Amino acid sequence: MAHKYRNRLAAAIRYLISGRYPPGERARNPDFDIPPISEKEIAEAKTFFSMEKFFIFGHARSGTTLLTRLIRLHYKVHCNYQGHFFTRPPLLQSLVSDEKIQSWLTRRSNRWNRGKNPSPVILRAAVDFILEREAKSLGKSIVGDKSPNSLLNGKAVRLLNNIYPDARLIYIVRDGRDAVVSHRFQSFIDATQHLSEHDWKIRETFINDPESFINGKNSIFTEKGLRRSAQGWDLNVRETVEIGKALFNDRFYSLKYEHLVENPLEELPLLWNFLNAGEPQTDIQELIANEMQSNPDADWQNQKAGEIASALQKGKRGNWEQYFNNNDRRIFEEIAGDTLKNWGYI
Repeated sequence: MAHKYRNRLAAAIRYLISGRYPPGERARNPDFDIPPISEKEIAEAKTFFSMEKFFIFGHARSGTTLLTRLIRLHYKVHCNYQGHFFTRPPLLQSLVSDEKIQSWLTRRSNRWNRGKNPSPVILRAAVDFILEREAKSLGKSIVGDKSPNSLLNGKAVRLLNNIYPDARLIYIVRDGRDAVVSHRFQSFIDATQHLSEHDWKIRETFINDPESFINGKNSIFTEKGLRRSAQGWDLNVRETVEIGKALFNDRFYSLKYEHLVENPLEELPLLWNFLNAGEPQTDIQELIANEMQSNPDADWQNQKAGEIASALQKGKRGNWEQYFNNNDRRIFEEIAGDTLKNWGYI
């Protein structure tokens, strides 16, 4: 019996890490849909968990971490990183998607379920507790999670809306060319387990001859990889904004990473007003200046692979101009040119 439970635990851990079930195993109810939470259930939930909630989405390497660090400088606002409740498998809904769990929750003899599926209430209560437990310990009254939604794009917005239609959704956009360059360097530094043999050759060449990538002789991308990255960024921006506006209306807020970096004292008050946080404390300018000078991610990358990290100025606008050769430029604009244009990047 103990051996059986150890196997189940090992399988669960493998799934949490990879998002995939091991060979021979299958997901229960892979297409399971959580019924949307009702207005009455939202009102009931708020009697137990009263804090206003918000969620930060964005494509990978688009400034979600910087935004998190800045937005929580307000004395009322707390935000932490990557619960991935709605943005990355295994999703929050996996807590209740097993067929046996659903049978238990919805059986007619269960008088606690009020004759309907209580899944959305259970899931909301789980997230509410996780978020508010930490916020209360810090004396904050508005709390949010930041989780990049690159993997699920618009689907993540729909999943969020099912459980938190009353929450606020903030979406940050960065020039897709800078985002994919940053992501590529990240893969060279601390995601090498995902590199192909060809990727490793590019990485080695970059270490030995970085100038050949700056002058356009070589590319840090494979063509297939760049096309996939351009398509991913384009889809993420278009779907998140379209579905976010449609579902959240005035509870949806989008901003550009570049504007946040260049004008934090202008952008942050708008965000805090969107969250109904009110005026920040009087010394906020100094707090923002200190946070803008800090870059924990850059420090970590320099420590892990300084020979690569030092070649890219973290967070700088226009890094892509240094590392895109002519073919890279053509490919990205061919795929995502309209979206770049719509956001004022070309």
